[in-house]
Amino acid sequence: MHKVLVVGATLLALAGAATEANAQQRRLTGAAIGAGAGAVVAGPVGAIVGGAAGAVIGGPRITGRHRVCWRNSRGVRVCRWR
Repeated sequence: MHKVLVVGATLLALAGAATEANAQQRRLTGAAIGAGAGAVVAGPVGAIVGGAAGAVIGGPRITGRHRVCWRNSRGVRVCRWR
């Protein structure tokens, strides 16, 4: 039962982090990319340093608006950003 509660709490924390990630997305993606690169280059210490540097520098914006396209009644392709 204890494991179920821990897993549930972890999932809720990750869901909260995901909504917060929308506001701070560049910082989080930069930290993840930096930690991954640092871990490959210098191991655990590099992961910590790379994660900190990536959080400061920032990373790419992963999510955002996407384009939806369709053909109208005249056969003309129409696209909108959502």
